[in-house]
Amino acid sequence: MDKNNIIGFLCIAAVLIGFSWYNQPSKEEQRKTFVQDSIAQAHKLESEKTAKLAQTQKQEEVKKNVLEDTTALFHEALQGNAQKVVLKNNKIEITLNTKGATVEKAVIKNYIGHDIKKKDGSNDKMDVTLFDGADQSLNYTLTAKEANISTSDLYFQTSGVTDSTVTFTAQAGSGKAISFKYVLGKDYMLHMQMSAQGMAGLFAPNTQNMDVNWKDKARQQERGFSFENRYATLTYHKTEGGTDYLNESKENVDKSIEEKIDWVAFKNQFFSAVMIAQNDFQENALMTSIPQQKGSGYLKQYEAKMKTFFDPSGKTPSKFDFYYGPNDFRLLQKVQGQSKFGKDLQMERLVYLGWPLFRIINRWFTLYVFDFLTGMNINMGIILILITLLLKLLTYPMVKKSYMSSAKMRVLKPKLDAATAQFSKPEDQMQKQQAMMAEYSKYGVSPLSGCLPMLIQMPIWIAMFNFVPNAIQLRGESFLWIKDLSTFDPILEWNKNIWLIGDHLSLTCILFCIANVLYTLMTMRQQKDQMVGQQADQMKMMQWMMYAMPLMFFFMFNDYSAGLNFYYFISLFFSATIMWALRKTTNDEKLLGILEKRYNKNQNNPSKKTSGLAARLQAIQEMQKKQQEEVHKKQDDLNKKKKGL
Repeated sequence: MDKNNIIGFLCIAAVLIGFSWYNQPSKEEQRKTFVQDSIAQAHKLESEKTAKLAQTQKQEEVKKNVLEDTTALFHEALQGNAQKVVLKNNKIEITLNTKGATVEKAVIKNYIGHDIKKKDGSNDKMDVTLFDGADQSLNYTLTAKEANISTSDLYFQTSGVTDSTVTFTAQAGSGKAISFKYVLGKDYMLHMQMSAQGMAGLFAPNTQNMDVNWKDKARQQERGFSFENRYATLTYHKTEGGTDYLNESKENVDKSIEEKIDWVAFKNQFFSAVMIAQNDFQENALMTSIPQQKGSGYLKQYEAKMKTFFDPSGKTPSKFDFYYGPNDFRLLQKVQGQSKFGKDLQMERLVYLGWPLFRIINRWFTLYVFDFLTGMNINMGIILILITLLLKLLTYPMVKKSYMSSAKMRVLKPKLDAATAQFSKPEDQMQKQQAMMAEYSKYGVSPLSGCLPMLIQMPIWIAMFNFVPNAIQLRGESFLWIKDLSTFDPILEWNKNIWLIGDHLSLTCILFCIANVLYTLMTMRQQKDQMVGQQADQMKMMQWMMYAMPLMFFFMFNDYSAGLNFYYFISLFFSATIMWALRKTTNDEKLLGILEKRYNKNQNNPSKKTSGLAARLQAIQEMQKKQQEEVHKKQDDLNKKKKGL
């Protein structure tokens, strides 16, 4: 980038900034717009409140009339006392309520339940409460001829109660009833089938579906709110295959899902509640995800409005499976096999492994290595170090090739300076580049051969960026000063939230940024030793950007998990060590001698042509030179014509 290009770039930036400033509304306009928006929002909220109140009053009036009419459908089931029924095994404890016959509490055993209000962990418990009470609700609405039937309004009678089974029945009178039968599996799967008895005549002949309305207020389970919130998503699986999710950072209200779906999950970072339908949820389901404020104790407000199969005759029950458990890749693969619906549910995709390329790396390499190492029952911090070492060993040939390419350019720098000294004017830059490429070709060096191997390593970094935060095995695991590898490790905390920083300083993040600065110094020095002419000038302009990157990383990663920051710190430490070792073991004089021999060989064989990447670059430069010559020629001809006139 020459001086003119830099000035042009700055001018364009100034124009864009000025244009943006010019188009900003005035303070008076902003104040006026704010007042108008506030009034409109107030009117909207008041209208919604009035409509909701009217609907509630209407529902209460209908319910009152039904209660007074002893012959009405579900007259007895609309009144009663709510009772609790507990199903449990050694993995989970589920509490169901006879009012509505649905799960009101799910406790996942053998995982530490954090009390997020106590930062020191003194109030932590042995189990995780996924949801409890009003945080979660599930209602099935049946559209009958005369009135809708909402199961959440009904009081059910229980029968066949054991630690793993229960049947709920709501009597509608005259041999009519609705029943829910639950069976708890050996792990985290709860099976349910819903059926009607003697109620076919109450529905239209073509009735084949019912409405399902599922709500959940996802609790904050980890101490790092911002980091956990990034991985809390409403996720769903398409019947045709593949999963998708609502944007985790934006508010989505009643977003329509065009495809049929097998299941919908209200997902936290490490735990999920999943509802699976045997006969699919129909097209155009409406999904809602509303982020909650930090300090509220909640991450997201979820809601799913869906339609699915219902047989009023009772011949074919509606079957559902529920999963309340950890987001553990191998466990999800195992547990989904307990579903008897015969579908490829792909529930393991609740563990997000990144975009396709990064998912392949994590799915077929990282996971297997991680499984092997965790099977050895060693500390998770040691496992991260061992994974880093293994990755460095695998990428070492590429790193060495990249370094040797840089070393060749470094030892050739004096010769390149001498070969290009005559092209000192700005208009000679094209010739200077061609002369440099010619010299590189004579010595058999490609200036870009060191870039590609380094670029190949980038997918590994990004793959680990996706893998580590989703590895539930790191949750609650300590290492050295780190109490929990799955969240930040504060060296200093305060109560007030500071913009960009938050309410703490993470030690592993600071170490990562320091290591990044040192590694940047090493790489910048190495690149400076090999740059010639304009490249050296460009490198000077790039330095401030390179040094600013660690500062940017600090603001980005201060909220991230200690495990991820520790991995990056160790990775940079090993990278710097490898670079230092290569520099110490590389004999510049010997390397220059090898290049000189190659140069003499090429000189003695003038018929040998440049090949590979160097040849393509040289061809591009020659083409650019011809284009410039043609432009200059046309300009000269035009000037001659003007003078002739």
